[in-house]
Amino acid sequence: MTQSDCRSWFSAADLLTGGVGAPIALLGAPLGLGSITPGRCDLAPAIVRTAMKRMSVYDLETETDLSALRLFDAGDVGLDGAEPAEALAPIVERLSPLLRAHALTMVLGGNNAVTRPCVHALDPTLQKVGLLTLDAHFDLRDTDCGLTNGNPISSLLQEGLPGDHVAQIGLLPFANTTKAHQKAKDAGIYVATAAACRAQGMAAIAANALERLSSRCEAIHVDFDIDVIERAAMPSAPGARPGGVAPQDFFEATRLICAHPKVRSVDLTEFDPSLDVADLGALTAARWSCEALAGFLKR
Repeated sequence: MTQSDCRSWFSAADLLTGGVGAPIALLGAPLGLGSITPGRCDLAPAIVRTAMKRMSVYDLETETDLSALRLFDAGDVGLDGAEPAEALAPIVERLSPLLRAHALTMVLGGNNAVTRPCVHALDPTLQKVGLLTLDAHFDLRDTDCGLTNGNPISSLLQEGLPGDHVAQIGLLPFANTTKAHQKAKDAGIYVATAAACRAQGMAAIAANALERLSSRCEAIHVDFDIDVIERAAMPSAPGARPGGVAPQDFFEATRLICAHPKVRSVDLTEFDPSLDVADLGALTAARWSCEALAGFLKR
């Protein structure tokens, strides 16, 4: 006899477990300092876990049931008071063993500076790893003033990540500079604008990017910067702008990406719960986690 769902249901949060044998791991990286627009992205991991309680584990559109899947919840990296430069070692230390033990590791940021240590954890040499970003911004700002959430891609290129191992999709007009675009061109980065994503479908653009990266790389990390979404639907992302992609396009791309066998780790960044309206950002992030799991089940 099944348990009554009169007042509750088996939720996405119920998939979290302390069992280290789960195929997927979840790690919080609550990095808040170093944001160009100061905020409280450090609050996001706890809020997203709570919001997962409001998501069921069944997708009626595709009849996908997540109930048999489990995620090892590895807790959060201790980053209190850490600047981006100081966050590299503790994140890599916690993330590296998870990458060895699990087929996919999901990292809940934090601001976008967590992407740099995620890539380092996947491949310390930076020569066999690929990076796909879904982001309104290049994150190619200069590093002369230190590390921020606006320059993780610049940092990685300077540290030896080949430019043709990077793909960036969802980039917006009037949210980037001529200098950043030229850096991307010079480095050989695959670039697709938000307009291209609307015209061709973000999932189709992501598929093209993954095909390119998988031909060059042994493993891929994907940065889901939530500010790639239209600002009207994501007011809790400080960097979101009008003209971003629709949430449904973001979800469809997430599922396709996480189905790819070379995608070993993903991060969700730039959700600031202190700016949330009607739990919109929290529920979007929780839905993202479900889409990632649904994608993984298709492997």
